[in-house]
Amino acid sequence: MDVVVVGAGIAGLSCARALADAGVRVRVVERGRVVGGRLASKRYDGRYADIGAAYLVADDPDFAAQVAGWQAAGLARPWTESFRVYPGGRDATGPVRWAAPGGLRSLAADLAAGLDVRLSTPLDAVPADADAVVLAMPGPQALRLAPPPGIATAGAAQTWHPVIVAVLRYPLREWDDLRGAFVNDHPVLATVCDDGDRRGDGAPVLVAHSTAELAARHLNSPEAAGPILAGAVGELLGLSAKPEVSVHRWTFAQPEPGEAPYAVDGRVWLCGDAFGRPRVQTAWLSGRSVAQALLG
Repeated sequence: MDVVVVGAGIAGLSCARALADAGVRVRVVERGRVVGGRLASKRYDGRYADIGAAYLVADDPDFAAQVAGWQAAGLARPWTESFRVYPGGRDATGPVRWAAPGGLRSLAADLAAGLDVRLSTPLDAVPADADAVVLAMPGPQALRLAPPPGIATAGAAQTWHPVIVAVLRYPLREWDDLRGAFVNDHPVLATVCDDGDRRGDGAPVLVAHSTAELAARHLNSPEAAGPILAGAVGELLGLSAKPEVSVHRWTFAQPEPGEAPYAVDGRVWLCGDAFGRPRVQTAWLSGRSVAQALLG
């Protein structure tokens, strides 16, 4: 069996890894320059900051085993059970959030090790030279490849929301033991993470995620959202210093939850974090489910 996986995010790499480990010939095609998708880290002044997913939660036994493997390899670490909640500024306890000292993209790079991954390779149609094709991407992006009707229907049924991420680099740490915060009912700000605490190096870096509403207003000019997010974070945390601001736009950032683990029509499959509660874990499980179905 010859399988092409289109998309080198966590879902695609999970699928490809499981297939390759079972002896299947598989190649991964990715239009970007690096693997990871929204498991993304970007270098600023020689230091990586996480600009996509904020953390991992591993409450599925199989994904927990994967995360334990990353921990044993020194790639992942338990970060925090506590997140601050605004309004009010109280700390709320939840599941263990996992982080990566080398940036979350390092986990995707680990999954990709040894795989046939072809970067900077955009496609305009579903590949015809494979027994099976796995589209590991948001449904709206899959539609651009003219997939078969069942996949087109599943992709069109997905609802996605945009996010703009602002990386805020301060001259020093003015805030207390923040870790991270959920910001409810705010017009522009959804979450703030202390990237220095998350990464474990204490760097004076905060990463803010916008609301979908702010992102939608600034999709064509994301840089304009940077000062807005920096101002909102400064007001929320009572910061006096002005940060250096860098932004990243995610047009397809947050899907509405789905139910099935994947969609399939003939030899074409669709998977990702829209198939379940939107999490890194969901994407990993969705890709792995496709691999298991192909192997079965």
